[in-house]
Amino acid sequence: MDSGMIGKVAKAHRYAEERDRFQVTGLQVTVRGENSDHTVALDGEHWHCTCDFFEHHGACAHTMALEIMFEGMLPQSVTFAMAS
Repeated sequence: MDSGMIGKVAKAHRYAEERDRFQVTGLQVTVRGENSDHTVALDGEHWHCTCDFFEHHGACAHTMALEIMFEGMLPQSVTFAMAS
């Protein structure tokens, strides 16, 4: 690996530790649920999930799990108000 790439790898690790540098505004993920797989998407400020619970409540375990995983990297207008 050349010295330029070594520097980029080090910079990537530093950036990854500084979560406030990132804001996720679009994403699509397949979540392997207990009963079936679900597709969860973030489009701008709106979550979508293919599970029935999301259809009726606008949030579900799948979207909330992603909010936990991406804590600090989602716009405040996206996150579901969860008790800590």
